[in-house]
Amino acid sequence: MLSGAVADAAPAPSGSASGQPAVLAPFAELADGTTGAPLWTRAAQTRAPMGSIAKVMTALVVLQSGDIDRPVTVPQSVIPYDNAAGASTAGLVPGEVLTARQLLYAMLIPSGCDAAYSLAASYGPGVDAFIGKMNATAQQLGLADTHFTDVSGLPYPTGNSTYSTPADLVRLGMAAMAIPAFRDIVSLPIYHVDAGPGHRDHTWQNSDALLTSYPGAIGIKTGSTNAAGYCLLFEAVRGGHTLIGAVLDSSAVSGAAATDDARQLLDWGFGGPFGLLGYL
Repeated sequence: MLSGAVADAAPAPSGSASGQPAVLAPFAELADGTTGAPLWTRAAQTRAPMGSIAKVMTALVVLQSGDIDRPVTVPQSVIPYDNAAGASTAGLVPGEVLTARQLLYAMLIPSGCDAAYSLAASYGPGVDAFIGKMNATAQQLGLADTHFTDVSGLPYPTGNSTYSTPADLVRLGMAAMAIPAFRDIVSLPIYHVDAGPGHRDHTWQNSDALLTSYPGAIGIKTGSTNAAGYCLLFEAVRGGHTLIGAVLDSSAVSGAAATDDARQLLDWGFGGPFGLLGYL
């Protein structure tokens, strides 16, 4: 079973000799992916910026709104939005017309801020109205320590304006992963869209290195800004057991640090030398 006492880690990384995963992130949680029960925590109730993990909420609002095969035109205003923060993009061009479903792939796989902005402009309608829906959904999910000021998690108006906690992000991740369309998208290492009447050919590679480096990993979302550092919301399944977790600010300079933090937690949870399940 996954239930039992929660391992609450000290602030400093602890090695396997102590029976704990060697996690660098100052804010982290690993939980049972079925019940949500926390298994390992470090300052999991502390608010911190999350970067593009905010796009999980953007996707959830779109998916709950429905009609994801509707056409969406990439607006001209996406260019200054992306340029102002040096945002990651899916290579979309203003005037392209894709379905909302295709834009969900563009947002969640390569972490396209251009796709997030386009979806928000369409589903708000308008970006400000959409952000209101994001915060309303956070309240409905009981995410008391989560707030959004940008649809991509970009530093608008400041680097700390959009924030969450590992505990809240685990709950958000569980809500999103319960939707088959979301789960299918975030589990893909790569996705290709053939050119159509209103759009170009696109190939998107997943920004989540855990997917191709950790057996059983099925998502969920990377995130990084100068304020947030490198972050990861992740889920993996082994032996019929699901673990979900979040690490925030694993490193200021390396996305590999967040991937390794997730790997450390999953190895511990699935049954490393001092783990829980015996499925390592």
